[in-house]
Amino acid sequence: MLKKLAVGIDIGGTLTKVGFVDISGELYAHLDFPTQGYPKVDDYLLVLASKIQYLEKQLSCDYEMMGLGIGAPNANYYRGTIEHAANLEWKGIIPFVSKIKSHFNVPIYMTNDANAAAIGEVVYGDAKKMRDFMVITLGTGLGSGIYANGALIYGHDAMAGELGHISIDKEGRLDGLGVKGGLEAYVSSTGLKRTIFELLSDSISDSELRNYSFNNLHGEDITRAAEHGDEIACAAFEVTGKILGEQLANFVAFSHPEAIFLLGGLAKSGKWIFEPTQRHLEANLLPYYKGKVKLLPSGMIDKNAAILGAAALVWNQQNH
Repeated sequence: MLKKLAVGIDIGGTLTKVGFVDISGELYAHLDFPTQGYPKVDDYLLVLASKIQYLEKQLSCDYEMMGLGIGAPNANYYRGTIEHAANLEWKGIIPFVSKIKSHFNVPIYMTNDANAAAIGEVVYGDAKKMRDFMVITLGTGLGSGIYANGALIYGHDAMAGELGHISIDKEGRLDGLGVKGGLEAYVSSTGLKRTIFELLSDSISDSELRNYSFNNLHGEDITRAAEHGDEIACAAFEVTGKILGEQLANFVAFSHPEAIFLLGGLAKSGKWIFEPTQRHLEANLLPYYKGKVKLLPSGMIDKNAAILGAAALVWNQQNH
């Protein structure tokens, strides 16, 4: 019997992740390769196609490829384009889906990475029975996928829900798109590092984080320092959770989600980010929302969420 498999492709600023997935979320073969180093998108696509063909040869079952699902920054679901992505080498508007169609004769769907994560939460995660929820992805930047009344909100031109670029301080840090005080400049793996270095320069207290350069400091190092009781690490999580909690309270007002799921590198720091975020979220909610919005880790947090979210696009389309 033919196994029905979808190909999930997650195009990240650093790595592209590719895998064959079935509808239950089992990963049959997967790999990743660097996204950078291909100034021409056509060269990148040749490599991507060869990687998918390589994975096909690893499969030990008879299968039918049901389609390709692609999650990418600033992807336009309606047009199949990647538009002005801050963290990719290709500038302007890239007709990605029409280009990849020359390599594969199967249905191809593309959306932005945070929307893919929200669809993944419905297909594979903990939002299977929810009609109203948000997924906030906390990686290099901050992405958001919003479900309301049982459907993903795309907006007029497929670019709804860019909550990482709302300005929280017009005199503040620049984010990846040049927005002054953009939320992702504070709340993301990168934002947390920026806060660490600000706190280190404003204080003379001992910290194990003083031994790191900016590029060598990773989220796991910050979490480990917090677990050792490091003052700077604990303070940075508190600052980050305060900003995130306050902004999530604002976001609740426009769609009143049943739950907000956190996903990505920063979410993996567990209680260090969840505890302050929960506290500041609850403190800032309007009275009629208090106690009614759950803050949860994504149901995909311990799985290969990026590949699953992209693959979920295929199943989601075929169920409609």
